[in-house]
Amino acid sequence: MSSGDEPAPEDERDVPAEDDQHKSPSEMETPPTGTEVGNDTETETGVNASTDPDPDSNSNSIDDAVTTQTEPITSSSGDHAEEDQRSTSVDPRADHGFFYRFYHANDGPLMFIREILLSALIVLLIGGLLFGLSGVWPPMVAIESESMEPNIQIYDLVFVTAPDRFSPSDADEYGVVTLEHGEDVGYESFNKPGSVVVFDEPGTIGPPIIHRPHLYVEEGEDWSDRADPDASGDRSCSEMSACPAPTDGYITKGDNNGRYDQVSGIAPVVEEDWITGVARFRIPYLGWIRLAFTGQAVLTPTIPLFGIAAVGSTVLGRKT
Repeated sequence: MSSGDEPAPEDERDVPAEDDQHKSPSEMETPPTGTEVGNDTETETGVNASTDPDPDSNSNSIDDAVTTQTEPITSSSGDHAEEDQRSTSVDPRADHGFFYRFYHANDGPLMFIREILLSALIVLLIGGLLFGLSGVWPPMVAIESESMEPNIQIYDLVFVTAPDRFSPSDADEYGVVTLEHGEDVGYESFNKPGSVVVFDEPGTIGPPIIHRPHLYVEEGEDWSDRADPDASGDRSCSEMSACPAPTDGYITKGDNNGRYDQVSGIAPVVEEDWITGVARFRIPYLGWIRLAFTGQAVLTPTIPLFGIAAVGSTVLGRKT
């Protein structure tokens, strides 16, 4: 073995370098990093220091990525909200259903049907109101003869009430004031003393009669001495079929008639329960509408007038 191949002394192999002797254990054990080694040296993890970004830079990049990702999401949510708002807005061209078209129709059969139903509703409302006030049905009567002129004229529409509704203090127990009693107490209706009543004789055919009661008589009474000679024809009791009175009741007459109904044969003595109403006021000419339904007058009704007149009936003031 040559001297060049002799092994180095053991002391030389095991003795650390002088610089290492002055380092602390932690400094000696700390593994080198890529930064300490240099740009061309790889770390233990195999990542090149020249391409590995700074840790703070990585954090900022992550935050930027999150922000970049969330912004489109927010924008997308706003787009969906706008789309929802547009989808819930009312399209005037859309079909809103039958009831919407029925209510807003301006022509055609839907408008015609709606107007008919509206007219019927008006009639019901007016009829219900008048019935509540009058207490009788129908509460309006149309005049078709001249027997009560000039105080109640043909084609008038007359509002009537139950005899006990709005009756004056001078009325009798049936709510009626006779002409005889009205002259004594000063009570008038329709320009003359006494009430005007609507009565209907049971078993007769035809409309009720609207006349003025002149006398109240009792069964078996000879009322000829109380009668107006012009209205009785100056007849004695024996010459009149209703005298003596066959029952308690009223002697009646139309204001435009010359004779009592009981003398001319229009009606017998009118019993109390035959009276269906007492006339309170009249509406001129509106009875034409009601009479048009019976063919006794020709008139084209309008909706407001129809609503009032349609709740009436026809009465006959019989002319003698």
